[in-house]
Amino acid sequence: MKSNNRRAFIGNSAKASVATLIVLPSLGAFIESCGTAKSTTIGGSNKIKTGFDQVPLPYGYNALEPWIDTLTMDIHFNKHAAAYSKNVKEAAIAEKVDITKPLEDVLYNISKYSVKMRNNGGGHYNHELFWKCLQPNANTQPTGKLLTAILKDFGSLDEMKKQFSEAAKTRFGSGWAWLLVASDKKILISSTANQDNPLMDIAEAKGFPLFGLDVWEHAYYLKYQNRRADYVENFWKILNWNYISERFNSI
Repeated sequence: MKSNNRRAFIGNSAKASVATLIVLPSLGAFIESCGTAKSTTIGGSNKIKTGFDQVPLPYGYNALEPWIDTLTMDIHFNKHAAAYSKNVKEAAIAEKVDITKPLEDVLYNISKYSVKMRNNGGGHYNHELFWKCLQPNANTQPTGKLLTAILKDFGSLDEMKKQFSEAAKTRFGSGWAWLLVASDKKILISSTANQDNPLMDIAEAKGFPLFGLDVWEHAYYLKYQNRRADYVENFWKILNWNYISERFNSI
């Protein structure tokens, strides 16, 4: 009799677990689906997934003048970002991570890895995305499904920009501001400290990053000194909405 009760309990528990999975899909599954979404390629390089190697800039160091100066771009790319790529590969070797697979696979479960992996994996991913989201003489605007989603969740494009700019300006110390898509497909704004990002399982607001703004001082200090607000305002003038729309459409 006790054996029958035990079998019945196990059977009912299994059914309940299946029901839970159907009703409440996990955020991790959503982020995984974002990471494996269809990719768009230019010159054979995957524009959605991120490798461990630093990809060359798609424009010259002076291309974002006057909004981001040449010397800052040179130092930012060749010193700061290059160091993250070098260090994350060292961490991957030490922690037996397969660097032929996307870096996103590590970031989804970053709590299982070392501080070195977290700081440098995040730093490498964030910068690789950052370069792609900038464009000389951009003059682009969100359109189509992305614009519709922004209007639905923020009421207007200007309101989204206002909230994002506030998140960027008020991030204390070093970090990033993000526009991301959460598991319920809602577009959110968040900020993270240091080199964390919304893909990480330790992030307060988890989801798929559409774009991020680097507000570490090394990203703007040579030109703007302590005027972070001016840097944030000028960011909108070089934002590549065409690429950001591709990211949104890939989900």
